[in-house]
Amino acid sequence: ITPSREGEEKVWTDAQEALNILLQREREDKSLKPEQDRVTTFKTLATSYIKYVQIFRNLETAYDQIVHPQKRLVIRQVLEGVMGRILELKNDMVTLENSEYHYFDDILQDLKLPPEHIEIPIPRYFIKEKLKALQEREKFLTQILFHAGLQTQKPVKSMAFEEAIKTIQVAERARQGRLRATFMKQIYLEEKRERQAKLQGRTGPNPDDAATCIQKIWRGYIQCKKTEKIGEEEMIFLGMCPPPHFQTASTSLLHAREVNALRGEVQERHEQEYQKALVYIKDRLKEMEGLDIKETLQDQIRQCFIEFGETNGFFNFSPLFSFFRITAIWKNRDEGWNFPQERDPELIKEEKREEVEEEIRVQVDELMRQELKNLKLVVDKEKSDEQKKGKKSEKVRAKKGKTRKKNSRTDKDLTPNRTIDSLYKELAEQGLLIRAKTVNLSDYVGEYSYLGTALRQVDVEPMPSLSDVRQLIALYGILPLGSQAVHEKAPLVKAMLLAGPAGVGKKMLVHAICTETGANLFDLSASNIAGKYPGKNGLQMMLHMVFKVAKLLQPSVLWIGDTEKTFYKKVPKAEKEMDPKRLQKILPKFLKALKAEDRVLLVGTTERPFDADLRPFCKVYQKIILIPRPDYASRFVLWKHIILQNGGILTKSLNISCLAKLSDGFTQGHILQAVQTVLSERRILQMTKKPLRAVEFMTSLARQDPVYKEEEETFKAWYAKTPLGKARIKALAESEEAGKEKGKGKAKGKKEASKDKKKK
Repeated sequence: ITPSREGEEKVWTDAQEALNILLQREREDKSLKPEQDRVTTFKTLATSYIKYVQIFRNLETAYDQIVHPQKRLVIRQVLEGVMGRILELKNDMVTLENSEYHYFDDILQDLKLPPEHIEIPIPRYFIKEKLKALQEREKFLTQILFHAGLQTQKPVKSMAFEEAIKTIQVAERARQGRLRATFMKQIYLEEKRERQAKLQGRTGPNPDDAATCIQKIWRGYIQCKKTEKIGEEEMIFLGMCPPPHFQTASTSLLHAREVNALRGEVQERHEQEYQKALVYIKDRLKEMEGLDIKETLQDQIRQCFIEFGETNGFFNFSPLFSFFRITAIWKNRDEGWNFPQERDPELIKEEKREEVEEEIRVQVDELMRQELKNLKLVVDKEKSDEQKKGKKSEKVRAKKGKTRKKNSRTDKDLTPNRTIDSLYKELAEQGLLIRAKTVNLSDYVGEYSYLGTALRQVDVEPMPSLSDVRQLIALYGILPLGSQAVHEKAPLVKAMLLAGPAGVGKKMLVHAICTETGANLFDLSASNIAGKYPGKNGLQMMLHMVFKVAKLLQPSVLWIGDTEKTFYKKVPKAEKEMDPKRLQKILPKFLKALKAEDRVLLVGTTERPFDADLRPFCKVYQKIILIPRPDYASRFVLWKHIILQNGGILTKSLNISCLAKLSDGFTQGHILQAVQTVLSERRILQMTKKPLRAVEFMTSLARQDPVYKEEEETFKAWYAKTPLGKARIKALAESEEAGKEKGKGKAKGKKEASKDKKKK
């Protein structure tokens, strides 16, 4: 760990300097006049966004690697501040362009950055710092589901000793029989060749001719192998193909994993020692300096009474440290004595001295209020004081009465006498609280769109790529749910809709949000809540329990699958008994009651959003993400990823580019199903002798229905009716009109100039 300490410190220092420069530039930009040109304004916002993402990546790396507990606290504050600023800039760009998707091709070229550098990283501390609690919760949920009969463990068949011997004997006899059959077949073929040769009267070939033939074939084979090897080396040199053993983990990578595991242990140990030191040093400060602090504060307040005659209100003497003042503490601090990077006692004393002052200040304020009251009693009459108190108490009672009336039914606790464990258990047994699948956001594979800016410049709206979708899920779902500070200070997103054709990975993204943040997953789909908690009161109780558990055990994700059913224009006859619109009226009330400190996110998924009533639909889901089918670049990456994930081996015989072209119109789900159909256990065992070919996947792919152009156009037409889609169309129309007016002005100017020339 210690040899890399200088590198970690450098990452932190570089990020801090870049942040200082960026903040100074933003202050200067605010002092200037607001920019009228949308293109220039977007470029400014996008450049700041990209630079903040770079700082975010460096700070996340530094926070994960540094073991000093107090430094990590400072970096954590900066890291959360940067995350919040990224979300603010994203919100500004959405407001400016009236679109959730943005394209930075030209800006990335100017900054000389690859698209990977604007990928939003998922902070590792989201899961690492609460891993034990998540493991205990997972164990508790498994026990509940098992006892409720919702999850059954696979039974292990026990076998008697005699039966095991019999099974082994049968398998061994079968193996010997296959070997004997192969041997007898070879003998039969040799005898058959001899008989045919005798009947035809042929003699064997000349030995010299046979040797020459063998030599020609062997030399040709060797030369082909050499040519192939030279071609492979050339492609590796050019970077067109990965080197051999590219997928295998190197020794340096294995060593890095060991160091990371050891670093985590050191971080945990230092954090525990730091927390103990906080309590111990605070108690010592109270004992040693408490009386002096108390006397000093009393003298200061008495002096205020004498000089200013203040009768109400008290000054706050606790010092206020700005962020840069905190980071400046570490900039020139000598840490030669602290080689293992443990806690710094002097900094703990400075920090805890402020807390001790604040605690003692509360006691001093109470004493000084009493002293002030005694002074006022000397001057004023006691009756006047009692009358004032009576008036104040009446006002307080009136205010309390008003607040009680204002409280709605959603704020009432309908289960005051029940523990959170009992509510958690009931929701799990009812199937409303489910286990999230372990899926990382990085598993949602997709390539960056390289032509977005070029298409928008010619007034063509590009289809977003899967990489863009992944970015939005990280920004709107994972970062706010993972960090309490980010959720409270960044633009609040309470509900998000994922709309797109079947198989584009909507449910996978829901599970990825839960996996990356350690969130609970509640299933409020119409099909899942049908028949549960019947009646109006039952529905009220169900949502109360769900939201109560979701808030107390945050972060939490409330998922509504096929959410268009909750907002049906007209309920089909076959689904009337299910009552799919139960949540339509009551759900917005519970969402409205969510506050910034409640890390609860509603996520809806739909394949047919056009079946829903648009106005209440868009009123609930403030963020609507339209997920398209994958483009060629994403399909190329997907085929590789899914084949390797399912045990396949990529060779030259398998033309991935051909698969990507022929699978145009098919989704990730179609590709996954085709790969799983082909790569059976038997086919995987044959792979070393019989490499995979593209034609094998075509049969399975051809049996599935792709996403046709008509369906894609239907989704586009529906999205154009959403609030953001309407705003985008309106903005484009205004820009076109402005362009036409400019063109008319130029043409008019040219005509007048030509008339003047003729007159002259």
